[in-house]
Parts: sequence; structure tokens; C-alpha cells
Amino acid sequence: MLAVASVLVIEDDLRIRESVARGLVASGHVVRTEASGAAALAAAVEWRPDVVVLDLGLPDIDGADVLRMLRGVSAVPVIVATARDDETEIVRVLDGGADDYVVKPYSAAHLEARIRAVLRRAETIGGPDGGDELVVGALVVVPGRREATIDGRKLDLTRLEFDLLMHLARRSPEVVTRRELLAEVWQQPYGGADKTVDVHLSWLRRKLGETGSEPRYLHTVRGVGVRLTAPAGG
Repeated sequence: MLAVASVLVIEDDLRIRESVARGLVASGHVVRTEASGAAALAAAVEWRPDVVVLDLGLPDIDGADVLRMLRGVSAVPVIVATARDDETEIVRVLDGGADDYVVKPYSAAHLEARIRAVLRRAETIGGPDGGDELVVGALVVVPGRREATIDGRKLDLTRLEFDLLMHLARRSPEVVTRRELLAEVWQQPYGGADKTVDVHLSWLRRKLGETGSEPRYLHTVRGVGVRLTAPAGG
């Protein structure tokens, strides 16, 4: 069972802020709220919450900039709350280091489920064989140290990129469906947005030195999923 989480809610709308805080407190979480980006950054450093819920439309600093500055000092899971539901905006916040996003208006139950998911993901990092190396061609993944190298070069991966790569390496050379990735990596057993998986796969491909049109390790099986395999002759 997941422990009670400390949640920092960053939201400038008083009604939404109080409603979210009430819902999270009712679920047993410890909640602190801030209405501006500057105050939120100070609170994140001082309080060190387990999870941050971040609104993008803040009065002093754009939420995306708050996320970027927060990522410079902390690896805390961040769930972005946004009224902007277009794909470009979602890609922007994920690329900026967000772990998940919810689109306004959202229910307290929906947000609570997302918080449980990022906490489960943090709890299950490494897994039962966390100390073993996973080797696929010249790619080496070490779950216990959360390190990955390719051709002897260390890969600079975000937390989610590493979790995605680790899961695919553990299942190599099998094809893994997007539904499984959402359930096991994003901890969303009832499904979610396939484009979230696709965005992270595209970033992972780039860091592995390949593209979707010229894959080396990550191969998409149309209509099924993706598999991680060693290059031919590698």
C-alpha cells in the first residue's frame, strides 16, 4: 500500500486551489498550496514534497519555466495541470520534464489516480532484479544504478525514459504493446494516451542515435507495439 504523500499544489485560481487541496486532504495526503511560481519554487526546495501538481497559467512565471527551474534542483515527480489540451502543448511539458499531465477541468478522483500512479512508479523503480545488467547488443542497462550505456557511452536519460528503456530491455526481444507500457511504466492499468508513449519513444530513439525511419534498437510493429532488439550483426 502506498504511503501518504506530501503534495505541493501550484495553482493561482483560488477556487480550484482550495477544491484540489480539500480533495487531496480527504484522501489522506498532506497538502501545501502556492499561487505563484516564485513562491512555489521556494516551497519545493524548502518542503521537498513527494509530488508536485503544477498549473501552467501562473501570474508571475509561466508554468513551463517553473517546471524547467524545478527540474534544475529536484527530481520530484511533477503532474502538470493545464487547460491547453493540444498535442503541441502536451509534448512541450513532457519534453520539459513533466511526469504526467491532466487537462482541466479534472475531477479530484482523476488527480488522485494520477498521483497514485507516479508514486507507484517511484516505488517500483528497479524491480526484483534491480541489480542485474540487461544487455541488448552494445546497449547495457543497469537498473540498480539507473544507468544505461550504448557503445560504452553513458546515456543522459530522464526518469521516464530510463523506466521505458528498462522495461523494453527486460522484455527484449518480445513486442511490447502500448497498453502494457502505459500499465507498467506509466502505472495506468486502464489505458491512457498512446501519444504519451510515442513522444517518449521518439526521445529515446534520438538518444540511442536512431530515428523512426532508420531504427537500430527500437522497432515499431504496426498495430501491435514496439520491441527492443540488437542491431543485425551487433
